[in-house]
Amino acid sequence: MARCFVLYVIRHLPTSGNEQKKYIGWTNEPMIPTQRMLGSFPFKPSSVYCSDLIRAKETAALYFPEREYLPNAAFRECHFGDFEGKTYADLENDQDYRNWIEDPLTYTPRGGESLEAVRIRVLQALKLLPGGAALVTHGGPIRIILSTFSKDQKNFWSWHVPHGSVWKLTWQNEQAFEEGEQCTSISAVPITENGNTSKIG
Repeated sequence: MARCFVLYVIRHLPTSGNEQKKYIGWTNEPMIPTQRMLGSFPFKPSSVYCSDLIRAKETAALYFPEREYLPNAAFRECHFGDFEGKTYADLENDQDYRNWIEDPLTYTPRGGESLEAVRIRVLQALKLLPGGAALVTHGGPIRIILSTFSKDQKNFWSWHVPHGSVWKLTWQNEQAFEEGEQCTSISAVPITENGNTSKIG
């Protein structure tokens, strides 16, 4: 009987811009330097992949210190164009911005990247991952992955994807994954605190 095909998807830990609720798509900010309680992952990935932006690479190195991680620009966040580095308060009177947040499938950030372009590059790169891999990426790519493969047809913004959250995606088998079928299950993975601390930054 064919084995299930599993991937783990993780959102990077927060940056200063995240804490200020700024759009920092391709802005290459590091994680916030802080003492953080590490969790014990209930899995050991076969391999670790991540976005090539520093916040994703730092998160991968922190969570999987014993593993080499493989960065890939295809797993970057959306490029927010003129909206980069700005907050909702900065942009709420900008009609282009309002159009985009109300209908991100139709509208594109001014001077930035369409959600469809992000979807294409993320899903093409995802198809190359082996079973059991962990991927450390960003909120936008994760929402795309969840929206694409979940049987629960929630819209893009409806997925709550906190920083540091871990998602387990399971397909019936490798063929189902390669053919882009919906997952048999998607679940948030709890991280059990183990009392270890680490200095970030």
